[in-house]
Amino acid sequence: MKKEISNGVAHTLPKDFERAILSSPKVFELWEDITPLARNEWICWVEEAKKEATRKRRIEVGLSKMSSGMRRPCCWAGCQHREKNGSAN
Repeated sequence: MKKEISNGVAHTLPKDFERAILSSPKVFELWEDITPLARNEWICWVEEAKKEATRKRRIEVGLSKMSSGMRRPCCWAGCQHREKNGSAN
């Protein structure tokens, strides 16, 4: 039985990131607890990587940060695909 996993506001969770999140019950629990806007930030942060190696590293770092309780990526300007009020463009 496949677990249902939530997406972001402006972004759909990519399969590689989804598999990584589902591989950790702790991360999955946090993922489902954070807001759709927070999920959107994580997804955009991963998808914004220009190189495949950077993308893989961001997924690994994201899992590590989420498993320690971090709810949004830090030190990043944020998703450029949403307006200030949080709605998708």
